[in-house]
This record gives sequence, C-alpha cells and structure tokens, in this order.
Amino acid sequence: MRSRDLGSWMWGDALSLLEQADRLHRQFFQNGPAEGRCWEPPVDVVETADEVLIHIALPGVPSSAIVVGFDPDGITVSGVRRFPAPRSARIHRIEIPYGRFERRIALPLHALNPSPPEWADGCLLLTLTKVKVNP
Repeated sequence: MRSRDLGSWMWGDALSLLEQADRLHRQFFQNGPAEGRCWEPPVDVVETADEVLIHIALPGVPSSAIVVGFDPDGITVSGVRRFPAPRSARIHRIEIPYGRFERRIALPLHALNPSPPEWADGCLLLTLTKVKVNP
C-alpha cells in the first residue's frame, strides 16, 4: 500500500512540473508583439463536496488592479503588476514577474455559482458553490 502512495505522489509531482514547464513555454515563446505578452500567476484549484476553491497568487498586486471575468467555459483573471523601483534604480536580481498578467481557468460555470472575489494574504480567493440538481 505504501508504494502506491509514493507512486501517486510522484505522478502528481511530475504532472505539476509538466504544467509549470508548459506555462513557462507559453510565457517565453508566444507569437505576436512584445506588448501583448503577459505572465501567468500560479493557481491552486481545490474541490470539496460543495464548492470549488481557487487561490491565485498575486503578491504585491493591489485588488484594484485585478479584473475577474466569468464566461460559460471558465474564469479569466487579468491585471498588471507594476515594477516597484524607478527606472534609474540599479537592479541586482529580478525573479518576480512584472507587467501584464492573465490566467484562464477552464471550469463548467453552468454547474457553479461564483461568490464575490476575496483578497487575503496576497492571494485572490474565488469560491464557486456547486449548483444542486434536484433529481
């Protein structure tokens, strides 16, 4: 039984790394003008018996700079993270992405009822309650 748990963990880790590599590939090898490019914030999507919880990591981005769009096929979160230093600053390292961001999360919104977005600890929190279907 222990080896199956280890295998599941390793498989989950491998899928996570593949998704991260795909996201980085899309970020750096997009076609089109440079001003149209954007980065994708990391996202956690967790499903419980009654709802789907989405946590989008956006530290340093004010809630007023975020746009959340809902359509029948999913959710789009977009906005801009401004660079915190003046142009004349001497930069030693930049690891946090800046500029325009956009993240698309495919979900069947016909079966989910979104609550108003919340902001906590540098994360945008989206709660989508599952629609109860009467048999």
